Amino acid sequence: MAVLLDVKDLTKNFGGLAAVSDVNLHLDDNELVALIGPNGAGKTTLFNLMTGQTPPSEGSISLRTNEGMQVLNGKKPYHIADMGLARTFQNIRLFKELSVLDNVLISMTSKNKENFFGSLIRTPNFYKTEARLRKEALDLLEIFEMQDLADTLASNMPYGAQRRLEIIRALATKPKILFLDEPAAGMNPEETAALTATIRQIQKDFGITVLLIEHDMSLVMNVAERIYVLQYGKLLAEGTPKEIQSNQAVIDAYLGGGV
Repeated sequence: MAVLLDVKDLTKNFGGLAAVSDVNLHLDDNELVALIGPNGAGKTTLFNLMTGQTPPSEGSISLRTNEGMQVLNGKKPYHIADMGLARTFQNIRLFKELSVLDNVLISMTSKNKENFFGSLIRTPNFYKTEARLRKEALDLLEIFEMQDLADTLASNMPYGAQRRLEIIRALATKPKILFLDEPAAGMNPEETAALTATIRQIQKDFGITVLLIEHDMSLVMNVAERIYVLQYGKLLAEGTPKEIQSNQAVIDAYLGGGV
């Protein structure tokens, strides 16, 4: 498969601490990859580097575009999002006082910009765009069986549904790569099972690449095609779930002897 995102010698120093050190990884077309490791291993920092939230100290991040591989270093997060990288966060960041539908519609604006004066005077084209986006948002909610919650305030939904909405909102930007940062955090077993099905559905219906940070090993082993293991900011191992489960260094550092 063709490389979609290429990370080379990526390093991030905070003072004298190397939170991420000489990391090399790649993501290919339409694959589901997991990034695991102990708390404090640098996983979220690595996400922040790849999505432009934090500038790297050294190394490069490159994304394949129609014009070839483009370096993402120095680009703003919203530019990187426009290029096709979307993410969720450990802590849910919905607009909780807005409806489910409005949360999705807001995410669609970056790639559906209306002319300023057209928006100001409400031209016929403005209303056509508004109607089209509303239909697309409702269709997206229907895929995940949330269309009946379209007018519900995000804050009034159960925790698992809020997590699902955050993923839907990221998908509304039509990304090439979806970064999921601990999506199962705080979920009960039923919600985790539903999330596992959602992630599989994303792969099937959208055909995009997914990079997942997760501590729930049953979820990781069930959905991931490849796994990267991070420890103390450095890559400890990379391989298939079967290879990672039998890697003694990974077992000693993270998985534990019961695996």
